[in-house]
Amino acid sequence: MSNQEEQDDSTVAPPPAEEKTERETVSETEHAAVEPVEEKKEPTESVPAAAETEKEEPGEEEIEVVEEKIYTIPIGRLGYATDRGHRSPKAVRDVRAYVARHMKADEVSISNEINQAIWGRGINKPPRKITVRAVKDKEGKVVVYPAKGS
Repeated sequence: MSNQEEQDDSTVAPPPAEEKTERETVSETEHAAVEPVEEKKEPTESVPAAAETEKEEPGEEEIEVVEEKIYTIPIGRLGYATDRGHRSPKAVRDVRAYVARHMKADEVSISNEINQAIWGRGINKPPRKITVRAVKDKEGKVVVYPAKGS
């Protein structure tokens, strides 16, 4: 063998085995001791389909419904005719005015879900249209909720 071959054999040595520190050994034993916990599931009650459809939203339980209508409000026609920096506030005002005009009501309040849907993409880009459910109570107040199923 030549000198060069002897040097190659000496330089190619197997890597030394890594020694585990106490910290690594302890953490391995901790992980091994942890067992998955099974979740206990409570039995669910079966509810007839008719009872499920009559459930109302939590904030809506107090209202005695006189009239309820579903509208698709075209915000694109109404709200996009203004500056970009004022579109979402204008869209909220337009939804309130649209519902007041169609439900013949003086007092209209908008739920948080509708407000979040309008403001979801920021002040510059409200949705082009929104489907709402307007609920009128016997005092003439109208509350606007998102339409069920949308």
